[in-house]
Amino acid sequence: MWTAKLRQLLLKALPPERLLPDSQPEYVATWIYTFGVLTLSSLFVVLLSGAVIGLGGPLWWHTSKVGLFFNSLHLWGTELFFFFMVIHLWAKFFMAAWRGGRSLTWISGVLTFLISIGTAFTGYLSQTNFDSQWISSRAKDGLNAAGVGAFFQILNFGQMFVFHILLLPVALIVLVGLHVLLVRYKGVVPPIGVQDVSDH
Repeated sequence: MWTAKLRQLLLKALPPERLLPDSQPEYVATWIYTFGVLTLSSLFVVLLSGAVIGLGGPLWWHTSKVGLFFNSLHLWGTELFFFFMVIHLWAKFFMAAWRGGRSLTWISGVLTFLISIGTAFTGYLSQTNFDSQWISSRAKDGLNAAGVGAFFQILNFGQMFVFHILLLPVALIVLVGLHVLLVRYKGVVPPIGVQDVSDH
């Protein structure tokens, strides 16, 4: 049965003690290793607050005090998400985090960063205020000049809203999930000069 073979393969690659470890190498106790978890935590806040304001709609998030609160929570969650993610990205760059067969882990992190930029951009376009109108009218010329204006109609609120609340977040969640699984599979990258405790 293919299901049994798949289960055995997954258990071999990611046994429960590796998937949900109860201990980490000593070097993980330093502060620089916390920015990955902080990025994940702020992403959770962004997704939760975004779901709430998406359900309420533009009239709610511009006029209701509760809507304004969740809108602000979404904005500041996004600010923290990018702040933590950029520090995490630079820290792993200077650690040469692709060492030890971790190139896919590094690539999935970089792709997550790039998709996040698109998600934030479509979020700015979905604000339904003068700010979003100005951003979209300026950006359309740039996208047209780059030759991709036929694929992304950024003056179309509906299209940008779907990109922002569905297509790009799904891609983001898949990439983050893959990134975390790869970290579990290959282990946390050690600082340069420290022996890698991973057996992969």
